[in-house]
Amino acid sequence: MGIKVCVAGVTGWTGQCVARAIIESSEFELVSAIARKTAGQDIGEALGHARLGRLISGSVEEALAEPVDVFVEYTSATSAKGNVLAAIAKKVNVVIGSSGLTATDYDEIETAAIANNVGVISAGNFSITAALAKRFALMAAEHLPQWEIIDYASSTKPDVPSGTTQELAEELGKVRENKQGVAIGDLHGPKEARGAQIANTPVHSLRLPSYVIAFETIFGLPNERLTIRHDAGSGAEPYVQGTLLAVKKVMTVKGLIRGLDNLLFAKS
Repeated sequence: MGIKVCVAGVTGWTGQCVARAIIESSEFELVSAIARKTAGQDIGEALGHARLGRLISGSVEEALAEPVDVFVEYTSATSAKGNVLAAIAKKVNVVIGSSGLTATDYDEIETAAIANNVGVISAGNFSITAALAKRFALMAAEHLPQWEIIDYASSTKPDVPSGTTQELAEELGKVRENKQGVAIGDLHGPKEARGAQIANTPVHSLRLPSYVIAFETIFGLPNERLTIRHDAGSGAEPYVQGTLLAVKKVMTVKGLIRGLDNLLFAKS
């Protein structure tokens, strides 16, 4: 039998793509799923597949009533943390694709994972190309002392900044100190105009129609600039491969790993 998986947010934009890939793969088994609006429906039928003989659950407790190896979280910022901690408490490994969690939330999740001897892998973006853009930005920060991030998404995305740019800003801060030209306390005018300060990185979140998800890290030196940008299309397929890689890898993890790039570039 393959790795037994539960997908939370199974009928959502990304969750349904991940769930279909699990159903079609011999490496995994979709044993349960969560979606409050479609609870009680057959998982397969809700995804446009043949009946699986398993019903969508309305809660983590119900979905994890039978053995599960990995809990995949693709719901919303309001429910993600509670779902993750509930799964960890049941000693289930977790893969987090939902955005909106803070550094403090991840500290709590890591503590719970270690206490329960399970693994958690989280990524603000499970796209392989987005992970590469993040890794290239971290490499650039080793040589360039000043940068800012612009975070693009549709006008209806409620969480700011995106999980991708939150994660990126926090990790950039670990590479070196960002040397901003004028300290925030010395600015004249609304300080919010300089963006949210995340680990000393200004992050500017644009929310407008026509955008899906994009981010760019801009590095500046006298008389030159470097821009590292990633744009996502209108479909969720790019996030499937990275999510399934995390599902396999989390089986051997204890504690928390953040960032798909840390899986792609893990030292052997």
